[in-house]
Amino acid sequence: MRASLLLAMSDFLDPGRGPEQSGDFEVSPSLFIALFGVGFLIAALGHLTGSRALVAAGVVLVLVATILLPIAYSVSN
Repeated sequence: MRASLLLAMSDFLDPGRGPEQSGDFEVSPSLFIALFGVGFLIAALGHLTGSRALVAAGVVLVLVATILLPIAYSVSN
């Protein structure tokens, strides 16, 4: 079992041999990752200060970065 799992994972250990991007959604994820990070930091700051507004703003930014923006970009192409 472990050997077959390692064999299946070996295709992805070398970044040059991973799956190729296909379809119309060929975009760099750096914007999404940056927005996710900013949202996470804002939400964490909200938790530290006890501000519900900052927590909500951070959660909204995380949702926008991980769900809404990728869907909107995919639909627009």
